[in-house]
Amino acid sequence: MSAAKDLLQSYQGFIEDLTLVPGTSGVFDVSVDGQLVYSKHATGRHAEPGEVRDLVAQSIGR
Repeated sequence: MSAAKDLLQSYQGFIEDLTLVPGTSGVFDVSVDGQLVYSKHATGRHAEPGEVRDLVAQSIGR
């Protein structure tokens, strides 16, 4: 499951705006209200299934 689909299914009542921005060189960053919560570049790896969802949950206190 893609991170965007996972987030939309888990937080459809909370997400006001979800923007996917194509990057280059395999960039995959996830920000919540302007705060970076996951960066593939920083971790050097792809996110595990559910990892981005869990990080977003921590960020929004859910």
